[in-house]
Amino acid sequence: MSENIKKTLLRFQSLIALLIMIIALSIMSDKFMSMDNSWNVMRQISVNVCISMGMTLVILTGGIDLSVGSVLALSGAVAAGLLKNGIEIPALNLFVGFTFLGAVIAGCATGALMGFINGVSVTVFRVPPFVATLAMLTIARGLTMLWTGGFPITGLGTAFNYLGTGWFLGAPLPVWITVLIIALAAVLTKKTRTGRYIYAVGGNEKASRLSGLNVKKVKLFVYTMAGLLSAVGGLIVASRLDSAQPNAGMGFELDSIAAVVIGGTSLSGGRGSVIGTVQGALIIGVLNNGLVLLNVSPFWQQVIKGLVILTAVIIDKLSDKE
Repeated sequence: MSENIKKTLLRFQSLIALLIMIIALSIMSDKFMSMDNSWNVMRQISVNVCISMGMTLVILTGGIDLSVGSVLALSGAVAAGLLKNGIEIPALNLFVGFTFLGAVIAGCATGALMGFINGVSVTVFRVPPFVATLAMLTIARGLTMLWTGGFPITGLGTAFNYLGTGWFLGAPLPVWITVLIIALAAVLTKKTRTGRYIYAVGGNEKASRLSGLNVKKVKLFVYTMAGLLSAVGGLIVASRLDSAQPNAGMGFELDSIAAVVIGGTSLSGGRGSVIGTVQGALIIGVLNNGLVLLNVSPFWQQVIKGLVILTAVIIDKLSDKE
């Protein structure tokens, strides 16, 4: 019985931690359970959930993506810049304007391209994922600065703003976007052949290769998806602020990795779930929101968040040993 209880606790550890945190914060702050604050938490975590879905796919294959925050900033800036200013080609006396939909597609394509380049670096040139994505972190941030000139791109219009601030059927639009992404990621990982391949590569890459699985194709797919979902997060951030900030997304990769690990996905790959990542993102979001409501110093917030991440990794390693 004790062994069964132990396995049950390990299986539902994220959910249990989330419930305990909600109860504790409800007692300590009367504002925490208000409807306005609840929607605020959901809006705040929507971006992290978008990024974390892509990060989950990457980590399930045994990789890592440190570039998601910078790719988020670049994608949002490209979409905002094209929507606001279009493309001018003086040599051809040509100006190309972009509609809202065109700008969104361009932003998503930018993120997917950055992710694809990460995948090529990892698979074709065999650069370790940590190094490849760390390089992309710097490259994408530099490209964002070059594109924006170091200044925010503002005044993006009501249609674009609606993406991050609008409501649909009684809930914020970013929440609906997040729910759709979660549903698609869950179907991909649990109900498709590609999902089985992702788990197989993370579980044992060598055996997967020997069995005839195209490991390179799987890795290219997950890194491209990570870039694309980072772009979606970038569009939501730029829309919510009505501004594409050159320094947007700084530190987002840490929150994303934290959500994935806290949600029970193994850093070694091959084990984890989309629902676990959602629970991890909720824990990070509730923790951030609760610490702000309790007027905890931002410096202590960083310390507490770091301790939570460290604890999650230790639990993950102890689970692997068992």
